[in-house]
Amino acid sequence: MSVPLLFAMPGNEAMTQRLVPLTRGDVGTLQVRNFPDRETYLRFRDKLSGRSVALVCTLADPDPKILPLLFAADTARELGAVKVGLVAPYLAYMRQDRRFHPGEAITSQRFAAILSQSLDWLVTIDPHLHRYKSLAELYSIPTRVLHSGTTLSKWIVEKVPNPFIVGPDEESEQWVAEIARESGAPYSVLHKRRLEDERVEIDVGHLGPIGNKTPILVDDIISSGGTMLEAIRKLAELVRIPPVCLAVHGIFANHSDQLLVDAGARLVTTDSIENPHAEIGIAPLLASAISEFVS
Repeated sequence: MSVPLLFAMPGNEAMTQRLVPLTRGDVGTLQVRNFPDRETYLRFRDKLSGRSVALVCTLADPDPKILPLLFAADTARELGAVKVGLVAPYLAYMRQDRRFHPGEAITSQRFAAILSQSLDWLVTIDPHLHRYKSLAELYSIPTRVLHSGTTLSKWIVEKVPNPFIVGPDEESEQWVAEIARESGAPYSVLHKRRLEDERVEIDVGHLGPIGNKTPILVDDIISSGGTMLEAIRKLAELVRIPPVCLAVHGIFANHSDQLLVDAGARLVTTDSIENPHAEIGIAPLLASAISEFVS
C-alpha cells in the first residue's frame, strides 16, 4: 500500500491530525493565504511527484472554501501527484436536487461536475441524499459514502440510559429505525409539515406516553435547528426528561446550537464539522475509506 500524503485545507488541521496515524500517512504542509485584494495564494511545501494526495476539507460554509480547494487539487496534479482525492466529512450542495421554480440552478449537479473535473476520488459521510439514490448519479469520479449509524448507536448505548429514538420526519424513518435496532431502543417518527424555510409544524400526538425514557432526536444535519426546536417543545408535553439532540453534521446556522441548549436539550454531534458539541469521532470511518483509494 502506498503512503498517502494528507493536506489540511484551512480549518481542517484537527481532523487531518486525527487521520494521519490511522492511515499511516504523512502530513504535508500547504500554505494558503489571501492577497490584499482577497485573491488566494497557495503553495505546497512538499514534493508531490509520484505521491497519492488526500485533501481534507469539510464543506460547511462551502463558498469561501471551493476556489482554494480547486486550486490545491489542480496544482497537486500539475506537480506530479499520481492521484488527488478529497476527504469531505460534510459534503455541501446536496439541497438543490431539482428545479423547484423556473430558472433555478440545480446546484447539486453543477457542484458535482466542478469537483469531478479536479479530483480523482471523494470520501464523505452521510451526504443528504434525498432524491438521488447515490452519489454516482452526480459525480463522475469514484466516491465512497460512509455511514455513521453504527457509530451513533454505540454512543447511545454507552452514554444514554433507557433511550427512546425519535426521527424528525417521515423521511428519516429508515435511518432512525436502523440506529434504534443497533442500540436496542424503541423508536418513533414525528410528522412534520414545513411552513417556511425555518418554520415547521410538528405533530407528536401519535407517540403516546414515553414514560421514563430519554428521548433522543436524531437527524443527519442540524442547520437552522427549526425542526429540532419545535420537536423539543412538543416533546416537553409528553416527557419531563430533557431530550438529547443527536446529529451527524452540526452546521448550526445563526447560533441555533445555543437556541437548542437554551430550550433544554443536550446537544451532541460527530466531529465531521468542528464545533463545541462534537463528541463523536468519525476519523476511523474516514481512514478505512482513504486506504482503499491510495492502496
